Amino acid sequence: MFRILVSRTFQKQFGDLPENMQKRIRNGLNELERDPFNSRSGADIKSLKDTDPPKHRMRIGEYRLIYHVDDLTVMLIEIFIRGRGHRE
Repeated sequence: MFRILVSRTFQKQFGDLPENMQKRIRNGLNELERDPFNSRSGADIKSLKDTDPPKHRMRIGEYRLIYHVDDLTVMLIEIFIRGRGHRE
């Protein structure tokens, strides 16, 4: 199992989301704890190209979670609505 840590940016963005979306994201985080690298039912995961450290994104409905993995720790960087793109 992987350990999940969240950035302050993620905490603020998550807190601003509607309650029902927060619940969906919590369910997605359970999937990240199991395997943050491979896409599967309930976890649409892709690697982001040309990022250092290597980052991944997980799609949950119209939202995108950006994170990186270090050993057995998943660091959630930010969450945003689809179409906004990600920051480096």
